[in-house]
Amino acid sequence: MNRRTARGFSLLELGVVAILLSILMAIFLERLTFYQEAAERAQFETTLQLYKTSLQIRLAELILERREGEVRTLEVENPTHWLPARPANYAGNYPNQPQPGHWYFDGTTRELVYIANAGDRLAVTERDGVKQLRFRVKVIYQPVNMAGGQVQGIGGIVLSPSVSYTWIVGAT
Repeated sequence: MNRRTARGFSLLELGVVAILLSILMAIFLERLTFYQEAAERAQFETTLQLYKTSLQIRLAELILERREGEVRTLEVENPTHWLPARPANYAGNYPNQPQPGHWYFDGTTRELVYIANAGDRLAVTERDGVKQLRFRVKVIYQPVNMAGGQVQGIGGIVLSPSVSYTWIVGAT
């Protein structure tokens, strides 16, 4: 038997395999991070839409019950009170050390706050060293013509970002 064929891999071959495995692992980890962020974004958008829909339903209830005078309170109360069930990642009042991936209500600023867990593809101004998406309820008024003149009527209600943000979508 020839000694050269029985030795196994050469150091060069082993080095090439190690480099290839490193490249594949880096690609895998980058894709994993991308999909984790995509999942977080989907959950965030679903929960945000739940809040918006509940807000619209609450406004409709107040109007149907002829309690329009109470609409202004929607701008200051915790939006979680309008939901049929709290989201699993709702953590209550905004703490000193907010946890990533959770929703909070900041009673001081009257804002609904989401603390981003991932964030490589999220462009938002950081606050206290973390990426925070903050939302505030705003009642929209519009002029309504009445027999005695023009009055301000309720035109709608929105849950809009307090600070602009961009969550980049698409493959990298």
